[in-house]
Amino acid sequence: MWARAAKDSAAAAEAPVESQRWIEGFERVAERAAELPQTRLVYVADREGDILELMQRAQALGHPADWLIRSQHNRKLPNGQKLWDTVTRGEPVGTIGFTLHSRRGQPARRVQQAIYARRIELAPGLEASCVVARELQAPPGVKPVEWRLLTNREAIDLESASQLIDWYRARWDIELLFHIVKNACRIEALQLSSVERLERAIALYLVVAWRIARLMRLGRNCPELPAELFFEPDEWKAAHVLLKKKVPKHAPKLNQVIRLIATLGGFLGRKSDGEPGVKTLWLGLQRVADFGIGLRYAREVGAL
Repeated sequence: MWARAAKDSAAAAEAPVESQRWIEGFERVAERAAELPQTRLVYVADREGDILELMQRAQALGHPADWLIRSQHNRKLPNGQKLWDTVTRGEPVGTIGFTLHSRRGQPARRVQQAIYARRIELAPGLEASCVVARELQAPPGVKPVEWRLLTNREAIDLESASQLIDWYRARWDIELLFHIVKNACRIEALQLSSVERLERAIALYLVVAWRIARLMRLGRNCPELPAELFFEPDEWKAAHVLLKKKVPKHAPKLNQVIRLIATLGGFLGRKSDGEPGVKTLWLGLQRVADFGIGLRYAREVGAL
């Protein structure tokens, strides 16, 4: 856990540089790796984590966990050449395609990337693999999607490079999780009186955020799953009652229930809207949860 000290405070003046938290983060993952020998742990960092000291520290520890970092610096290599130019020289190892989800007012679109991969000496005594994924034929007026990744893993062909890109793309799910924690759970508005209480609240809110993100993703990727695997009967029934729809005898499909709940949160369901996002889902879940409590109370007092 890490928090930025207030500006102009004594703590801020004495605090180590913020980049140190990336190194400490890997050290914590390394400690966890020793406790989980049968589990592969991957430390994923955005461009702020592109720090030689982090990679050297991982090497000194024997790489107990893999690391994957988005490259920010087109470093000069020991042989005098530039990193990105060296990696993209020659033919790509292949191409990949995927759907880039809508974000920040941009509609979802199909992306095709050429993949370059090479093992290089990043600094004296430090080897790493660099993967560059460069979009081909981006739409007019749209900035091409290009990712430059560094890792301790071997990546010299399309299969190994594609796995690393999938790992990096999973970072967006992490961003989504924290979006829910901050804006749905409003975790930054907490004013608890002790660290212990704050830690308990964070643990609870992370579970809440995980459930919302998981429901959204499964509703899109596994729409035919039975809703009863993920919702209590009072939850999916409440969604029907609140929208004045006939309650089915058996639990409907997952995507059907998610769309009903999102409708309670403001989802319009137009053809151009796609599938519900996390915001309409969390707003709808709040209404469903309240109504579900009412249903249970009504049964307890014999009103149902």
